[in-house]
Amino acid sequence: MKFFSKKNLLAFFFTLVTILATATIAFATGEEITSNYYATFWALVPPLVAIALALITKEVYSSLFIGILLGGLLASNWQPVAALDNVVNAGLIEAVSGTAGIFIFLVILGALVALINKAGGSAAFGRWAETHIKSRTGAMFATFVLGVLIFIDDYFNCLTVGSVMRPITDRQNISRAKLAFLIDATAAPICMIAPVSSWAAAVSEFAEGTGLSGIELFVRAIPYNFYSLLMIVFIIAITLMKFDYGPMKLHELNALTKGDLFTSGKDDVETAEVEDANPKGRVIDLILPILVLVVVSILGLLYVGGFFAGDDFITAFGNTDATVGLPWGALIALIVTVIYLIARRVITFKDAMNAIPNGFKAMVPAIMILTFATALKNMTGLLGAADYVETLMNSAAAGLANFLPAIIFLVACVLAFSTGTSWGTFGILIPIVAAIFDPTSELLIIGMSACLAGAVCGDHCSPISDTTIMSSAGSQSNHINHVSTQLPYAITVALVSFVVYLLAAFIQNAYILLPVGIVLTVATLFVIKQVTKSKEA
Repeated sequence: MKFFSKKNLLAFFFTLVTILATATIAFATGEEITSNYYATFWALVPPLVAIALALITKEVYSSLFIGILLGGLLASNWQPVAALDNVVNAGLIEAVSGTAGIFIFLVILGALVALINKAGGSAAFGRWAETHIKSRTGAMFATFVLGVLIFIDDYFNCLTVGSVMRPITDRQNISRAKLAFLIDATAAPICMIAPVSSWAAAVSEFAEGTGLSGIELFVRAIPYNFYSLLMIVFIIAITLMKFDYGPMKLHELNALTKGDLFTSGKDDVETAEVEDANPKGRVIDLILPILVLVVVSILGLLYVGGFFAGDDFITAFGNTDATVGLPWGALIALIVTVIYLIARRVITFKDAMNAIPNGFKAMVPAIMILTFATALKNMTGLLGAADYVETLMNSAAAGLANFLPAIIFLVACVLAFSTGTSWGTFGILIPIVAAIFDPTSELLIIGMSACLAGAVCGDHCSPISDTTIMSSAGSQSNHINHVSTQLPYAITVALVSFVVYLLAAFIQNAYILLPVGIVLTVATLFVIKQVTKSKEA
């Protein structure tokens, strides 16, 4: 008996259509569905399932989609048509519309990188770097320093540092996974301690209504933002100590001994078409477009924030919208770069136009993952993740006052890891933290810092974080490789930060706590290095 006969397939098809039609009628005539799982632990299950599947299967698209589908089903109480409506409308369509500005920025930046490559600017910079950066340590430090210097916005940081440093780290046989880690670790953590950044603006916005001054809160929280500060210490220490551990060790070993920069997943990485280096290219053909991009992007952020309409600098950054300001600046930088390169006669107008689809192609995987990750975040919103976390925090505040900074750090880590958004995390937690502590106490600042640090930490670890996705795109690394190699490093700094936050409730002084955290970070790395050596012996 053949089950897949034409007769059985037709019967199955008509049965399925009948079921869907019946469900559609029921859904159309029924009332709005209130999920039975709203504001419960189930609100965090879809992203956790997606993350687990991605790490197990090494396949990110299907894992994210399964998480979106599960979220849609839970939000609709397992009604198929209502679930489909959640997935398509509340999930995917809102994800695309809500991140359209970032998509435009990605496409323009991809085109800009393709233009610079075509003009020979990247190759010329690589030739210059060969005479000035002569070691793997030097290349890593150069990547770190550039990441620190580009502190305005994490997306801008990831893609710009990646496009500039990738040829240099490739020549020094630094794995793409290590490059992705260096980019990611100097993106959100640096933006989180830079008073003039899109992140400072976001924190200021979320602090409104709490009775606190946004920028003042952000600045006072910087010395207590242990995860961000200790991540800088971690990068410097592990670079100088010249060792790696966890999955990163295999990637670095393969890159150093075999010249294999990927270890696995190379075929999954889309890149812009690269032709033979243009001999007319000069270093200025790379530097000038990047400088124009930096300057005009800052002006774009200020313009959107109202600086040119009369607002002061700080207010403008507090009111800006990076999803509008960055595309605004990137488009002008692209036009200026096209005109400049054509005037220099290093490329033709036809070459310039061909670079645009090539750049778009290189950004397609990042756009796909970003769409699915944002849709998954929307599902957690439908399931009331914010209300669930607020309930947890309020119950914890009653009996664990002395441990609240550490608890806030952990809650922020879990929430950001599960939802993939640090901005969303401190948007949820800042009003809660403000209500828990005495507004005149130093513990309020420590609690806020723990909230911000935990949000960055969870975002740094999460496979569905937009910054993590951008770091993979900027380094042209396989996304799951980036996540799996970075995770042990991020967890190491997170554990040290947790210990310091435990001490913070009793020692409310950043100038004592920060040196303690630095010593613990370096000591932990020495212990890990010795343990790693003993296992190899």
